[in-house]
Amino acid sequence: MVMWVFGYGSLIWKAGFRYEERLVGFIHGYRRVFYQGRREESTLLGMCFSFLLIALLLCLNGGDAGSTDHRGTPSFPGRTVTLEATAGEVCWGVAYRISEEDEKTALESLEVREKQYDMKVYLDFFTDPGSERPSVSGVMVYVASADKDLNKNYLGPASIEEMAMQIVRARGPSGPNREYLFHLEDALAEFGCEDTHVSDLAGAVRRIIMETEAGFCLEEASNGLVK
Repeated sequence: MVMWVFGYGSLIWKAGFRYEERLVGFIHGYRRVFYQGRREESTLLGMCFSFLLIALLLCLNGGDAGSTDHRGTPSFPGRTVTLEATAGEVCWGVAYRISEEDEKTALESLEVREKQYDMKVYLDFFTDPGSERPSVSGVMVYVASADKDLNKNYLGPASIEEMAMQIVRARGPSGPNREYLFHLEDALAEFGCEDTHVSDLAGAVRRIIMETEAGFCLEEASNGLVK
């Protein structure tokens, strides 16, 4: 049986495994939300270094802080996407067809990369918005449970402003949390998908960065005048 996997986050622009086919399309009954957290255990020395780095970046660049796994730390958990079951919604992304020969290697890679997603669901995948017939049935999708007892990394809903502040501050081994958000925004724009949750969040993050940088510049100018 041919294996298909659906990507709705970083898998859209960075598969990380060999595949035979890539289709742009969507799944029904779900919406993409930044409700999943990223927490990675780290040493005390590493946490201290991260804190100093975060403080420096916040001062110089408008802030990159911590997430926990790829995009954050325990002290500064970042936010990444998961899916929320919502009637009438669709979530755009990409589906990858993986050969039987590459299936084992791809699964090993995915199980490490998606380790903070505690569920897999198998859904119909569509490429034509006007068709009721799926292009592929049984596409594998990694999803994070909304039950905090089962999923310790679930952060859940928050205001756009609160989530944006977390993303601005968060930084992990894979880079700044904001970078993940902006890559996702760009990737969706490439195939003409409008996701208001993503665009609203990206807009709020940019505004906070600009305000922080402007405040830092004013403070530096004031200090210069005092001296």
